[in-house]
Amino acid sequence: MAKNIQSTTTLHNGVKMPWLGLGVFKVEDGQQVVDSIKAALETGYRSIDTAAIYGNEEGVGKAIGETSVPREEIFITTKVWNANHGYEAALAAFDESMEKLGLDYLDLYLIHWPLPSKGKFVETWKALEKLYKDGRVRAIGVSNFKAHHLEEIISHCEIVPMVNQVEYHPRFNQREVHDFCKKHSIQLEAWSPLMQGGLFEDPTLKEIAEKYNKSIAQIIIRWDIQTGVVTIPKSVKSHRIAENADVFDFEIAQEDMEKINALNTDERMFADPDEFDRT
Repeated sequence: MAKNIQSTTTLHNGVKMPWLGLGVFKVEDGQQVVDSIKAALETGYRSIDTAAIYGNEEGVGKAIGETSVPREEIFITTKVWNANHGYEAALAAFDESMEKLGLDYLDLYLIHWPLPSKGKFVETWKALEKLYKDGRVRAIGVSNFKAHHLEEIISHCEIVPMVNQVEYHPRFNQREVHDFCKKHSIQLEAWSPLMQGGLFEDPTLKEIAEKYNKSIAQIIIRWDIQTGVVTIPKSVKSHRIAENADVFDFEIAQEDMEKINALNTDERMFADPDEFDRT
């Protein structure tokens, strides 16, 4: 299990992915995203997660270009947006993202949503397979995919996704999806693991945080990692970025892990992937 901020999990193709990363959803392009990423890299983070729809790929690329951390030590993820589902559209979207990022290769490329109403995610996945085979991206995966969406990819395509990034937090622990991913060696990754602050008043988490002399955010992030889930909490404040990374000097006891697991209510913050079709 993770020993420090740069500890990694090994994806099923052998690529190493950090357990902890910085998410930049809703971080403004320009100085805000540049400063956030620089603060994260100085703290020791080595994974940055963005997406085409976030509108800040250029800022992410600028930060990577200005840091003294070698490019090969940084794991960069971006995602193809819903408007670009389809084989040719996805390939073109990748080129556009790479131009904005200013990178020669990408570490992880994800399909952002399955968008089942359009019925093109299998075709889109085949574009990602090409990018992977061509060596332009080190790993490929999906985001917000349920088990039945993953089954469709596995039955119609050559490569099993390496990662599935989903909404995941103590009130929505995605047990079915997590079990499916474990069975197929797909690494689960949590977006919005802190439920956008919606868990900070939870009495059970408060009690556990006090027991370990940690913040609720640190308890949740540690819970993610101990459940075998990569996590990418977002912050633009350097002290919070550092605090979110201070989770490698303790371990949550099994009895407390079970208390956190028991908080699950299957409560989504965001849309059901079967229904979300915004382009």
